[in-house]
Amino acid sequence: MAESKFDFLVFIGRFQPFHRGHEAVLRAALQQAAHVIVLVGSAHRPRCSRNPWSFDERHAMVSSLLDHDERRRTHVMPLMDATYNDPLWLRTVQQCVSGVVAAHHSQPHRAARIGLIGHSKDRSSYYLTRFPQWSSVDVPNVGGLNATDIRQRLFEAPSGTISDDVVPGPVAAQLASFLDTSEFADLRDETVFIRNYRAQWANAPYTPMFVTVDAVVVQSGHVLLVERKARPGRGQWALPGGFVDGDEDLQTAALRELKEETRIKVPLPVLAGSISRRDVFDDPHRSARGRTFTHAFLIELKPDKTLPKVRGGDDARHAFWVPLAELAPERCFEDHYFIVQRLVGGPR
Repeated sequence: MAESKFDFLVFIGRFQPFHRGHEAVLRAALQQAAHVIVLVGSAHRPRCSRNPWSFDERHAMVSSLLDHDERRRTHVMPLMDATYNDPLWLRTVQQCVSGVVAAHHSQPHRAARIGLIGHSKDRSSYYLTRFPQWSSVDVPNVGGLNATDIRQRLFEAPSGTISDDVVPGPVAAQLASFLDTSEFADLRDETVFIRNYRAQWANAPYTPMFVTVDAVVVQSGHVLLVERKARPGRGQWALPGGFVDGDEDLQTAALRELKEETRIKVPLPVLAGSISRRDVFDDPHRSARGRTFTHAFLIELKPDKTLPKVRGGDDARHAFWVPLAELAPERCFEDHYFIVQRLVGGPR
């Protein structure tokens, strides 16, 4: 192999799914670098209409396109989101790259030549400007392809096929197999629910904005969660919360939803007096139902050997306490995992 311009090129994306545009970037990276680091974003997230495929499935999409030598030079790694904590995300990317470089840089006598590669005009590729220590390589978009349109076609017309000019053949075969799974059937039903939900506001003269509240109740290293009973996110872990009624303030709404969904055996005055922090969470993609801002309240109950009794009610199938160390992002609804991380572990 001729001398490469780069020792390592980094390609970051969600790849939901991996399409011809992604393949063009990967091929360009393999031509210009000795090694390519593919960081698969939104890893360890529950399946949803925006993230239908797991990291392992997306890893398989990438690997299916590579020969033996290319697989040896391509390092596919999961990259977990860090919603509401951009410095943590940047540090995670740096650590992933540093680990691969340490293991595979063959010329320790000089610094590794590292670059980022992607579509600079793609709104999702803002990260190309976030790592000034690395060079940036732009690859033209292929046919204006974007994964959002491909997902929409799959969910709205699943009996149709995705042509080879949209996704590579091996990926198309994986997608076809996925269409026969119960996971896809559940996602399709959820997509229909969300489409019908959003249709109620389709004629609004402006983008509808929704306000919700969530209660982050912690005691003795545990956080109080519910299992969602209805769509969207049926069966997923969630913070107790919901929409604000027109005649109540935010704190009243949060405490009302907490009581309705968990039946927690703690008096309202104690809950109100235990509020130690509140914050607004406004990631534009946090809810598939539409542009939704949530006001989350951290309620820190005094440590005790016995956790307050709870039981599911209203929109919650179950209510339960989870040790903070066992909070699993792949089971959590929307951005609730990141809300807990921000409020419980973030700066005061």
